[in-house]
Amino acid sequence: MTNSNLTWTSNAKSLATALHAELSITHENWHKLKTNHSLRSSELISGALVQLIKGGNPSDVEELLEQAIKWLKKEIKDPGCPHH
Repeated sequence: MTNSNLTWTSNAKSLATALHAELSITHENWHKLKTNHSLRSSELISGALVQLIKGGNPSDVEELLEQAIKWLKKEIKDPGCPHH
């Protein structure tokens, strides 16, 4: 993604990254939170924001946002762990 017309401050980059870290489901709380549609959606949206700010591939940003919308609409759910 070209950000030739945009210059993100280092503060914006760190805030977006910190927000994504805060909203991300960790390995420790995965089983408890994996079915929370709002949380899954916000994790994906914040990931898309980080990708956008860091100049990621537009198709990756779009894919993350599309997945977030599906979680919001409850059109998808976690398939579960194959190891359980």
